[in-house]
Amino acid sequence: CRSASMEGLMTDGCRPCVLIWAVFLLSSVMGYRPVIIVHGILDGPRQFEILAKFINQSHPGTDVTTLALYDYTASLKPLWQQVDGFREAIRPIMESAEDGVHLICFSQGGLICRGVLATLPTHNVHSLIFLSSPLAGQYGDSCYLKKIFPKFIKSRLYHICYTTWGQRISICNYWNDPHQRERYLKSSIYLAPLNGEIVHANSTAWRDSFLHIQTLVLIGGQDDGVITPWESSIFGFYDSNETVVEMEKQDWYLRDAFGLKTLNSEGAVVKCVVPGVHHTSWHSNLTVYKNCIDKWLT
Repeated sequence: CRSASMEGLMTDGCRPCVLIWAVFLLSSVMGYRPVIIVHGILDGPRQFEILAKFINQSHPGTDVTTLALYDYTASLKPLWQQVDGFREAIRPIMESAEDGVHLICFSQGGLICRGVLATLPTHNVHSLIFLSSPLAGQYGDSCYLKKIFPKFIKSRLYHICYTTWGQRISICNYWNDPHQRERYLKSSIYLAPLNGEIVHANSTAWRDSFLHIQTLVLIGGQDDGVITPWESSIFGFYDSNETVVEMEKQDWYLRDAFGLKTLNSEGAVVKCVVPGVHHTSWHSNLTVYKNCIDKWLT
């Protein structure tokens, strides 16, 4: 295709070559980062098959991994123990992804992801998507609570959760009783340190790691029925009168204790509130996927 006499062939004969190269270049440009999904309490990878299907339909060829770890009843193990396991499963996926990964974390899985990233300073998470997670804690008589503690109501659960034995149960690691603030701060070995509500030696390192996130997506809604208050999924929580205090007015936010205020000031925090979705339907709801997740998986 170099000589003038071959110009006609350049126009017709080499067109397939041009098309092949165009497709190759386009596929290179449209390559998608791997997606890692971390399940919630009392479930496992099977519950996320529809979400994985959504991802591969809108982003063909995406490597989607739903981690089969601490499934179902094993999800009641203490969260720091789960963090150690999930971190080792996530690390090699990150190391093989030069351009980074996306992390989708459902319900309790959101708190596990926070622990993983806090203790993995070399992480390369591009989009961190919290799907209806009790990020600021849980204080409600949900169906999950009744399964785990059938004889207790929320106002009495602190008698178990705020003990050394209770902190060995995952839900107690983020049980945040607004009427037992002093006990919570004294006993919480997971959520309080993560939120910077208590002073500890790793505060700066955990904050620096959190700030490596490129985009933080917070998804939740008022009809969730499990996360209580539902605003915990967007970092809001009760005061001592059980009035919800929004994220931007929380003490740890104002102090920028773990970097959330900085990310928000940089425009890296996105809130996506969707009514009419029950807790167990977030990961199979196409509207939620299209409006709150899809655009952040490129």
